[in-house]
Amino acid sequence: MLRFYLTLFLLFVSSFSAFAISFEAEKRNYIQAVGSSTVYPFAATIAEEFGRSSQFKTPIVEATGTGGGFKLFCSGVGYGYPDFSNASRKIEASEIKKCAENGVQEIVEIKIGYDGIVLANSTSGRKYSLSKKQIFLALAEKIPAKDSTKLVKNSYQKWSDIDSNLPKINIAIYGPPTTSGTRDAFVELVMEGVCNEMPEFAIAFPDKKIRKKKCHVIRSDGKFIEAGENDNLIVQKLKNDPDALGIFGFSFLEENRDTIQSASINQIVPSFANIVSGAYPVSRPLFIYLKKEHLNLIPGMREFAQEIISKDTVGNDGYLLQKGLIPLTDSELKKVRDEVLKSLLN
Repeated sequence: MLRFYLTLFLLFVSSFSAFAISFEAEKRNYIQAVGSSTVYPFAATIAEEFGRSSQFKTPIVEATGTGGGFKLFCSGVGYGYPDFSNASRKIEASEIKKCAENGVQEIVEIKIGYDGIVLANSTSGRKYSLSKKQIFLALAEKIPAKDSTKLVKNSYQKWSDIDSNLPKINIAIYGPPTTSGTRDAFVELVMEGVCNEMPEFAIAFPDKKIRKKKCHVIRSDGKFIEAGENDNLIVQKLKNDPDALGIFGFSFLEENRDTIQSASINQIVPSFANIVSGAYPVSRPLFIYLKKEHLNLIPGMREFAQEIISKDTVGNDGYLLQKGLIPLTDSELKKVRDEVLKSLLN
């Protein structure tokens, strides 16, 4: 009997030791960030600089898409969950609710700057000049019928079908999936406004919430091609398809100007100056969200947040400008810095 209890005790000790080792292995001593592919190059650059200039390990940054990033970020608190979530749109109320349900109750929003969403194609292809309405008619699932006030399935095959002044070439647009903040912003900034001005949509969908959802639906007949969360992949697709257009952030245009060219939208080209001034009609703010519950859990959390909001990072002469980030105004940056630093003290 003594031998039996001794065996049980040894099994318990062995199991507990294995559990302890496993638990220790799960502990992280480095920062983990997920989220937007548009914000990824900026966040990755900050991480590299932080790893070089601080005593902490270089943070790991993954491009999962804005929606996918929030899903991971809001899944819980602890070593198994990300510390930061990069986003090319603001976090939504439903995502904040999901965070709270899983114990993530204190989220710090850090606006880092602005970006434009561009339509671009290969420099070996033709130059496009498009209006928001033409883009909507090329991409929408439903469009107004030509001979009635009804909505019909989008049958446009060539750009010239939309407007005889446009080229007689097939519509082909590569873009991000539904989990992408770039796609969310694009449909809101480009498609929604045009759609709301069409009486046919108001008649078909008098409820504004339902109409908004319908205005955002992109056709699924092959004219719009989902190319994943990696904007670099879209750029590669364009090199092989010169007349096709791609949707991605301004920073990727800046990095690849030797091979791709931007279309003008409403006769305005995407440029640093036009985005800063607000003249370019498709621009949006970029964010990094911090999980406050991890401030005392993961080494370097406060220091990394301070690196993000440093003037040397996101200021008018910050190193992220070389990556294509459109900076905040001085007053905006001061407000962001004050709010973030205050949150790190509490």
